[in-house]
Amino acid sequence: MIKIKQAVIVEGKYDKIKLSTVLDTVIIQTDGFGIFKDKDKQRLIKRLAQTRGIVILTDSDSAGFKIRSFIGGSVPKDSVIHAYIPDVFGKERRKDAPSKEGKLGVEGINTETLLEALSRAGVTCEKTQEKSRTVTVADLYEAGLSGKADSAALRKRFLRSLSLPERLSTGALVDMINIFMTYDEFQESIKNFSLNGDDDK
Repeated sequence: MIKIKQAVIVEGKYDKIKLSTVLDTVIIQTDGFGIFKDKDKQRLIKRLAQTRGIVILTDSDSAGFKIRSFIGGSVPKDSVIHAYIPDVFGKERRKDAPSKEGKLGVEGINTETLLEALSRAGVTCEKTQEKSRTVTVADLYEAGLSGKADSAALRKRFLRSLSLPERLSTGALVDMINIFMTYDEFQESIKNFSLNGDDDK
């Protein structure tokens, strides 16, 4: 696995699946042009840009460049790295026909070329043996944020401390925690949260 600090922004779920096999980092899919109307995902990307930086790795066709321009223009320039895949003509195995411009998307580019694209863009990569430990629902239970008598109230305060909506489900909370912090950072935040109590009172 290759560990990088920045979150990587890709277009679709198959791009995300491809990168997830080699990268140990947060990977966000725009769902193509869906990002243009998805205000929640726009806010998420902006927050990721502020907290850890982002790498935009979209397809090399006109649609990919349109999405890249939209995202790049919505965050500070010093928080984004643009990584570009080369123009490779062909067809992904799962598709019946090539794309409109006949170019392979991120999902169809071989792993070595993808890593080269990141390296050329200036992304610092660190090899690891396996993916980092992630936060699970069991960890929320151990922290008292799930499955206990006062969990709902405690989780509500914890969500408020992270500037997340209080109606977020337990599963969604796990996803958000793994996006914004490491397992160790979560444990530290829980420790500090428990010590400080409810600062909003």
